[in-house]
Amino acid sequence: MTVRQLQDKILQLKQETDTCILAHSYMSQDICDIADFTGDSYALSVKAKSAPNSNVIMCGVRFMADTVKMLSPRKRVFLANPSAGCPMAEQMDKELIEQVKASLPDYAVVAYVNTTTSLKTIADVCVTSSSAVKICKAIPQKNILFIPDINLGTYVKERVPEKNFKLLSGGCPTHARMSESDVLRAKKAHPDALLLVHPECRPEVVKYADYVGSTSGIMDFARKSDNREFIIGTENAIVEHLQFDCPDKKFYPLSKDLVCHNMKVTTLADVYNCLKGEGGEEIVMDEETRLAAVKCIEKMIEYGG
Repeated sequence: MTVRQLQDKILQLKQETDTCILAHSYMSQDICDIADFTGDSYALSVKAKSAPNSNVIMCGVRFMADTVKMLSPRKRVFLANPSAGCPMAEQMDKELIEQVKASLPDYAVVAYVNTTTSLKTIADVCVTSSSAVKICKAIPQKNILFIPDINLGTYVKERVPEKNFKLLSGGCPTHARMSESDVLRAKKAHPDALLLVHPECRPEVVKYADYVGSTSGIMDFARKSDNREFIIGTENAIVEHLQFDCPDKKFYPLSKDLVCHNMKVTTLADVYNCLKGEGGEEIVMDEETRLAAVKCIEKMIEYGG
C-alpha cells in the first residue's frame, strides 16, 4: 500500500471502531495527518478526556498513554507501539524518590509530566514545561524537590529565585545531547535565524536562545513571528511540521542528532494494526493507583497548569 492508501484505511477504521487518535508533536507527518489531535502530552490528555470516543490510541510514549488513562478511566486507551518508552521518565523510581523525600521532609515534590505513573503517586504537584515556572511560584511551599529533569529544573530555579530548589541528575538524553558547539555551528551556518529551544536543553544552549518554551510554544512562536528563518532546538520532527505549516519560512535543526528514537519507533502501520486489534497495548491501571497518581495533576490544574 502507499502512504495515502494506508491513511485512508486508518481513517475508515477509526470511524468504525469509535476511536480517537492522538499524536504527539514529535510523531512523523504521516501520523499527524490522520490524528484527531496533535500537540504536547498533557494537552493531548485533556483533548482525549473531552472527546466523545470510547477508544483512544496514543501515538507517543508510555507515560503519555498512562496520563490519558488517568484522566479518562472509562475509556479504553492504547499505546500504538508498546516499546515506546521515555528514558527521562524511567530514570528515577518511586523507591529512590521516597528515600530523597525522607531526607528532605519539608520539600514539596514537583514532578514533570514526563514521569511514570508510580512517581506521580508520591508527587505533590505535576507540571508541564510551559506551566512549571507559574506553578512553582504559586504553590505555598518554599522548598521544592524538582524531578526528574535537571535542565528544566535549572531553568525554573533561575526564574523563581524566591524558592529553594533541590535538583537531581535526570533529564532528556535527546535534548541534553545538544551543546554550545552545536549552537555556535548552527548560528554560523544560519546567521539570520532565530534560535528557539526547549527548556530541557542544557543551560549552555538555553543562554543563546531567542525564545525558550514548550514544543507547542516553539511552534506558535515560529508561526507568528515576522522573522523568516529559525533554528529549532527540539526534536527534529518539529522542523518538518513547521516546514509544512509555514512553507514561506525556513527552518533548520539545531543538530541532525536531535532525534528521539522512542518517538520514532511508532509507525503508520503500528496505528493501523492497533485499530485492527492486531497490535498496540491496552493501558490497564487499577483504580487505587490511578487515584493516587491523578492527584498531582489535579493540583496542577488548581494552580493554573
